[in-house]
Amino acid sequence: MRSGWFRFVPDGLEITVRLTPKSSRDALDGADDGADGVVWLKARVRAIPEDGKANKALIALLSKKSGVAKSRIRLQSGATSRLKTLVLECSEGEAQEAIKRLLA
Repeated sequence: MRSGWFRFVPDGLEITVRLTPKSSRDALDGADDGADGVVWLKARVRAIPEDGKANKALIALLSKKSGVAKSRIRLQSGATSRLKTLVLECSEGEAQEAIKRLLA
């Protein structure tokens, strides 16, 4: 399992996601890495990248897959970029379970 797409932080779990909006379905497609060595979790959403709709859809997808409430997931950086950093506010035990669920 590639582990560079997540790290434990004091308030939970920080994850790096590469988002593809306007997809045919909402899905997580595992971890991947770019030519620069950055590792991310691949995500696709049907929403368009307009007025934060794709970001909201991403948070909903991450919530559904990880089991962490939407209200406890925040976009830390990358609001207008495909590469985003999000924080899932949870305990270490919840974070470990969330990682397993996100890759399932």
